[in-house]
Amino acid sequence: MRDGHIHSPYCPHGTRDSFSSYIEHGLELGYKTMTFTEHAPLPESFRDPVPSEDSGMKMDDVEGYISDLKKLQSEYKKDIDIWIGFEMDYIEGFEKEIEQFLNTYGPQMDDSILSVHFLKGQDQWYCLDYSPEMYESLMRDLGSNKLLYQRYFDALTKSVNVDLGAYKPKRIGHMTLVKKFQNLFPSPEGWESSAVELLKKIKSEGLQLDYNGAGTQKPHCKETYPPLKIAEQASAMGIPLIYGSDAHKITGLKQGFQQVNTEILKL
Repeated sequence: MRDGHIHSPYCPHGTRDSFSSYIEHGLELGYKTMTFTEHAPLPESFRDPVPSEDSGMKMDDVEGYISDLKKLQSEYKKDIDIWIGFEMDYIEGFEKEIEQFLNTYGPQMDDSILSVHFLKGQDQWYCLDYSPEMYESLMRDLGSNKLLYQRYFDALTKSVNVDLGAYKPKRIGHMTLVKKFQNLFPSPEGWESSAVELLKKIKSEGLQLDYNGAGTQKPHCKETYPPLKIAEQASAMGIPLIYGSDAHKITGLKQGFQQVNTEILKL
């Protein structure tokens, strides 16, 4: 049992559940490997569009985060593999700052994820999964939900293709996060073709896919990221899928696992 996407007490918009409580609960659930992938600090020159500006951890906390996990790796080495990682945000136009962070901390990372949460409208940025209201504002800014989906998959494609140096994350996070509010804003017809084209790019770059259970717990989504059909297509193409709970509290561990096709998981 491997969980490749877990947050931590260092997450400014999560809970203060301790690392040890995550690990102990993971052991109870039969986990063999846990990757902590805290939201990396956002680029210094990027203004977080979330009102509380808490989408990423503080730069001052990065050393403590790594140090804490190194101690726990040693403490639990006989029981479970603890991997140190980050969930990096790909933000178009801020590649140099992202690469600089990776070059600094990449040598201490065991595993990481590259995700898209932020999209730019006509002249301002939005966090597409923050709230239905912010999603709707982005949709109105761009002109339609179809154009929003196009912008999202364009950003994901750029994240797959971009050169972020030797420590670029090898796994693309929750590739259908854009569907978080799909029951409020139905997905445009034909969106699957964009997803399949993205899978081809992921395959050609030799990247992995985060098979994320968090969407199953979201009231307006109720499915994994990506959904079953897309996950199975990815597997058929030879793309490794890594289960991720995307837990922001200890009770989030193993969330959505019952809706995951475990036969296509890479452990």
